[in-house]
Amino acid sequence: MEKQVGILVDTTQCIGCMACEDACADRWGFPHTDVHELSCEKNTVVQQWGETYVPRLCMHCENPACASVCPVGALHKTAEGPVIYDVNKCIGCRYCMQSCPFQVPKYQWNKPNPKVTKCDMCFDRIEKGKQPACVEACPAQARIFGYRDELLQEADKRIKQNPQTYIQHIFGKTEVGGTSTVYLAGMDFAKLGFKTDLPKTALPQYTWNIMSKIPDYVLWGGTLMTGFWWLTNRKKQVAEYEERLKHGKSDGSSNENKR
Repeated sequence: MEKQVGILVDTTQCIGCMACEDACADRWGFPHTDVHELSCEKNTVVQQWGETYVPRLCMHCENPACASVCPVGALHKTAEGPVIYDVNKCIGCRYCMQSCPFQVPKYQWNKPNPKVTKCDMCFDRIEKGKQPACVEACPAQARIFGYRDELLQEADKRIKQNPQTYIQHIFGKTEVGGTSTVYLAGMDFAKLGFKTDLPKTALPQYTWNIMSKIPDYVLWGGTLMTGFWWLTNRKKQVAEYEERLKHGKSDGSSNENKR
């Protein structure tokens, strides 16, 4: 299996310069704004929590819920790691928005032909051997791009070498089965706006646990519905036959008996 890439975000290094926001906006052709919330025109933002700046972007889950619920395959996890989006396949059902545990995908409500937007880790740049635009623009190296397993090793090393600086947890290492965007922090992640009650099991696994039982129900339900259809149709046929008998319009065998 090909090694997957990812981004390590070290919140203790972020200086809140917003250079990543500007680089992302330029890459997508979005307007530059002072609103620091993910939206249909902002695929990465930097939020301030007290004295700490927290860059936010798509987590690029190892087993993404958004891709598992998409009925047309508009979202999928690439072999390289990023979760990308095909605007030409999207039907605007917004299931991805409902399923994402990080509330990342956003919808273009203000567009006549709205679609979903989200960070794709600058997949087109990665394919050309470049770094994501936000990583390249960061002057403090608060975002580091590389292979996910090596980024986890780097994060673990920083924690061990600076226990007074970092809390003993790498966010994204195990949350919802693991993500390709992982974080380091100097305080409880809950105080930085992160959801800390997420399961370690990938969310699509819960779906498959249910879906694996559906065929039996479908077969049973299908058989039952077929039975109802047959009974209903049979009653209709009997009623029509009796009506024909009343008017002397029975089948050939009845006519033969009359003769």
